[in-house]
Amino acid sequence: MFTVTPGTRGYSRISETGSSSQRPTSSRLLPVVAASLTAAITLSFGHFSPSAKAAGDQVLIGLVTKTEVNPYFVKLRQAASAEAEKQGAKLIARAGKFDGDNEGQVAAVEDLISAGVKGILITPNNSTGMLGVIKKARDKGILVIALDTATDPADAVDATLATDNFQAGVLQGEYARKALGDKAPKLAMLDGTPGGSVDTQRHDGFLKGFGLKEGDPAIVGRQNTHGAQDEGQTAMENLLTAHPDINVVYTINEPAAEGAYAAIKSRGKAKDIVLTSIDGGRLGVQYVQQGKIAATVMQFPKIMAAKGVDYVVDFAKTGKKPTGFINTGAMLITDKPLSGLSSKDTKWGLQNCWGLNTPAKDPTRFIADASNR
Repeated sequence: MFTVTPGTRGYSRISETGSSSQRPTSSRLLPVVAASLTAAITLSFGHFSPSAKAAGDQVLIGLVTKTEVNPYFVKLRQAASAEAEKQGAKLIARAGKFDGDNEGQVAAVEDLISAGVKGILITPNNSTGMLGVIKKARDKGILVIALDTATDPADAVDATLATDNFQAGVLQGEYARKALGDKAPKLAMLDGTPGGSVDTQRHDGFLKGFGLKEGDPAIVGRQNTHGAQDEGQTAMENLLTAHPDINVVYTINEPAAEGAYAAIKSRGKAKDIVLTSIDGGRLGVQYVQQGKIAATVMQFPKIMAAKGVDYVVDFAKTGKKPTGFINTGAMLITDKPLSGLSSKDTKWGLQNCWGLNTPAKDPTRFIADASNR
């Protein structure tokens, strides 16, 4: 279901550490912050030797993310660590050295198997490149759950906790179409990485929500950005040069959207173009608040991480395994709500950034309802 997606979360600054997809090329503008964050992560989670064991009956849980410094995965790791501590478990966090580092992730899983973990939560860089080591882990009785990114085939893992990216794209497309009003669309699409399933799902979902089919002449141009801010800006500049009448823009994630906005603003077209995105990181919500982006679709990595930890702890106690795709929801965030579309404002978005913090009687049902409109 998901292939290698380098750059899908190409953040160019660190904001959610206290962060595209997103959620990939995260430290380009703030190398000092990124280096400090990496050091902090190293101190917080340590580097466990293959023989590391938790004392007594404490459950060991492995977490493997795509990178260490991308804000989205930092938030996911923070949430997993907090939930593990709450459950009396111990988290061993590892990551690839860069987006697309399949070999690094394979090595991390090998180490976690040797460390004696009861379960592994993983956001695979490559949907097929991890299959061998995942099978090895499962053959040894380890519960393996994919977070955010599915494997191909999906049943290579016990379960997947993730956003329905197609539906998130639908929400984005519905908003963009309504926000454009009666204007004939001149659509530019800033995609992520060719062949990435999240990229494809978001792209296709947007077109469905917008009411267009691939190849429609209303789509005046498209370029790949690898989810990175600088590539998003360059792509938007190129598209505006070729098609100065563009009036609506799809972006794969918020870093690409920030780059697109810079190009749009420099051309004096900020009031003429409807710009939308997906991810719902703190920066992205702030972009909406500041009027840079008309709307974004928020994901909930904190829910993915917390539920993943809970499933591993429950498995350790009862042997019960989760199965299949578990949708962790999505929510449209905008300060310009439109009739017929369910959405939340940026105040709610900042309070619930990448996880549901607002008190609710049944937050899980609330999130599911939001993503299954």
